[in-house]
Amino acid sequence: MNFVVYYNSDRLILAMYRAKKLEEDELPWLHDIIRELSGRMKIPTPKLYIVPQPSPNAFATGRSPQHSSVAVTAGLVKLLNREEIEGVLSHELAHVKHRDTLIQTVAASIAGAISMLAFWMRWGAIFGGDDDNGASPLLLILLSVLAPLAALLIQMSISRNREYMADAGGAKVSGNPIYLANALKKLESYKESYPLEANPATSPLFIVHPFSGKSFLSSLFSTHPPTEERIKRLESMALREGGKHDF
Repeated sequence: MNFVVYYNSDRLILAMYRAKKLEEDELPWLHDIIRELSGRMKIPTPKLYIVPQPSPNAFATGRSPQHSSVAVTAGLVKLLNREEIEGVLSHELAHVKHRDTLIQTVAASIAGAISMLAFWMRWGAIFGGDDDNGASPLLLILLSVLAPLAALLIQMSISRNREYMADAGGAKVSGNPIYLANALKKLESYKESYPLEANPATSPLFIVHPFSGKSFLSSLFSTHPPTEERIKRLESMALREGGKHDF
């Protein structure tokens, strides 16, 4: 499973969301932006895809900068202006440069393996054999509940920290942290009205958490840091740096 995920994670995720590759003559201005930003970051230009969903969001995938792709939803292209899209693409390219997409893929593989073992343990406890020759069914059931929680915590601890780093790195490359801050405000606002049809296992890849709802539990177990805190950090960064950055 890990071998398949490592070499085909980008194809699997892009296929999952029916992402369509954008050729050079399709949205050429978007290609211009990602080429320019990739040049600033000194990384190969990723393939560009569009996801046919009205919910505004974006993600990057691929095991390395040489095998990377960036996908944006149709809703994002429609909602954001050019500067805000620059902020979003800079964030995603920062993930590519930092190899966060590989880290997230490995984390997802570990989480998937743990969840699969937990599934086997749970059914083993229900239909298990002799208690004298194995672990207590009660213990197996307890472990089967705690194991997926541990997998979720692994993804959360990696994802939240990397989002802050990608925000800061992307803001420097785009030239103005306010570009991304304004984009995050719009994305967070519109996801309540247009929640993304997403697989929960892939939620750490998106620039904002793809699901609507602001309950305590959803915030506690979110794979993303609070969007309000991300915006606050970006605005503070703009004040410290005067809004602009030299390359």
